Amino acid sequence: MTLLFSFLLPLFSWLTALEAPAPAPAANQDPAWVKQVGAKTRPAAKTLFSAATYGAVGDGKTLNTQAIQKAIDAAAKKGGVVTFAPGQYVTGSIFLKKGVTLDIPRGVTLLGSQELKDYPQIPTRIAGVEMTWPAALINILDQDNVAITGAGTVDGQGKPFWEKYWAMRKEYDPKGLRWIVDYDAQRPRTVLVSNSSNITLKGITLQRAGFWTVHILYSKNVTADGLTVRNNIGGHGPSTDGIDIDSSSYVLVQNCDIDCNDDNFCLKAGRDWDGLRVNRPTEYILIQNCVAGAGDGLFTCGSETSGGIRHVIARGLSAKGTKYGIRLKSATNRGGTVEDIVVENIKMDGVRVPIIMTMNWNPSYSYSELPAGYTQATLPAHWKAMLAKVEPAERGIPHFQNVRISNLTATGAGTGISAEGVATSKLLDFKLDNINISTAKAGTVDFAQGWNLQKVSIQAQDNQPVAVKNSSSVSF
Repeated sequence: MTLLFSFLLPLFSWLTALEAPAPAPAANQDPAWVKQVGAKTRPAAKTLFSAATYGAVGDGKTLNTQAIQKAIDAAAKKGGVVTFAPGQYVTGSIFLKKGVTLDIPRGVTLLGSQELKDYPQIPTRIAGVEMTWPAALINILDQDNVAITGAGTVDGQGKPFWEKYWAMRKEYDPKGLRWIVDYDAQRPRTVLVSNSSNITLKGITLQRAGFWTVHILYSKNVTADGLTVRNNIGGHGPSTDGIDIDSSSYVLVQNCDIDCNDDNFCLKAGRDWDGLRVNRPTEYILIQNCVAGAGDGLFTCGSETSGGIRHVIARGLSAKGTKYGIRLKSATNRGGTVEDIVVENIKMDGVRVPIIMTMNWNPSYSYSELPAGYTQATLPAHWKAMLAKVEPAERGIPHFQNVRISNLTATGAGTGISAEGVATSKLLDFKLDNINISTAKAGTVDFAQGWNLQKVSIQAQDNQPVAVKNSSSVSF
C-alpha cells in the first residue's frame, strides 16, 4: 500500500497541476510594462439592441449579415450592446464599431457562411505579407473601445475551406509552389482585430475556423480572456491557429483553452522582404494561465519574425498531447530578433518536443522560388512580394537571444530538446532553470553560445545525454 501511494502521489500531483497551472509570480517581480497590458477601457453603454429587431432569424439557414450589421450600426450611434435571442444565426462578415459590445449569450451560435462571396475583400496582412484577402467573420478594424462577450459560440463552419486548401495543395505542390498556396487559398479568419485599441474578447467559444481563429494585427491594448477554441470538430483544419498576435503590443491573453491544428498561442511580426519593409515588432505581451490540447505549439514565436518579437512573458501554461511545447522558429530570409522572452511555470504531458528552436523552418514553405514557365510581369502582387529578395542577404538572418525558461516539467516526450541556430547566428544567452523532462531521446543543441543551465534534468530512455555541437559555453 505504501509503495502504491508513493507511485500515485506524483501522478495525482501532475494531474492537478495540469488542470490548474502554477500561479504566476508576485506582481512585484514583474517588469513595469506588465501593468500596461490589456484593454484599458470597455464600452460602458448598456442599451440593448436585439438583432431580431433588425430582422435576424436564428433558424440556422437564413443569411443574417445585413440584419446583424444594422444592429451594430444602430448601437454605434450612441454606444450599446448587440445581442441575440437563442438560436443559430448564419452570417458573413460583420464589422464592429467604436463603443459597441457584441454579446453572444449561452444558447446562441453565430454560424459562418460557407460561401466565400459573403466575406468581402479587404487590405490586410496574411501570414506575414500585406495583401488583399477576405475579411474575417467578425472584424474590428480601425476602432477603439470594442468588446465581444458572452458564453455563446462562434462557429466558422470551416470544413469547405479546409477541403479547398487540400485540393489546391495537390495541384500546387507538384509544381514547386508550396510556398504560395497558403496565400492563394483564400480562407476567412474567425475574428480579426486590426489597427485597433482597447479591445476585449471574453468568454466566447470559437470553433471550426476556416483559417486562423483570432488574429490580433497592428493593434495595442487588447485582452483575450477565457476564450475556448475547438477547431478539430468534424476534421482537422489546416493552419487553424488559436490566437495569433501579429506586430501588436500590450496584449494580455489569459485563462484560454485551445485545441486546434496549428500553433495554439503564437507571436508573429511579418515575413521576409515584406515583413522587413513594414518593420513592426510584437512586444509587451503577457500570456498566462492557459491550456493547450491538440495543436503544433503551446507557445510559439514565429515563423514570422521580421519585425522582431520582444518583451514577452508566458507563464502558467499547460499542454497535453500538443505536438511541440516552447517553439521558436524562423528562416534565413526572415530577419528580425526574438529576445527578452520569459517562459515559466509550464506543465506538459505527451508533447513530442517540449523545447524546440530552429532558424531553418519548413524550407519548402519558407523559401520562395518561381518555377520555369511563369512570367514576372503577369504575377499577382502578393506573389511578387513573396519572391522579392532580401538584400543584403545578411539582413535575412534571424537572431534568438536572451531567452529564459524556468520551472518546466514534461513527461512522455519523444525528444527533450531540439535547438538549432546557424553558423552566423548562434542561440545566444539562454537560461534554463529547474527543468525536468522525461523523454525517449535527450536531443541536440547546435550553434549555441553562452547558456546558463541550473537544475536541468533531461532523463532519456536511451541513457544518452543531450548532444551539443558547434557551441561554446553550453554544457548539459
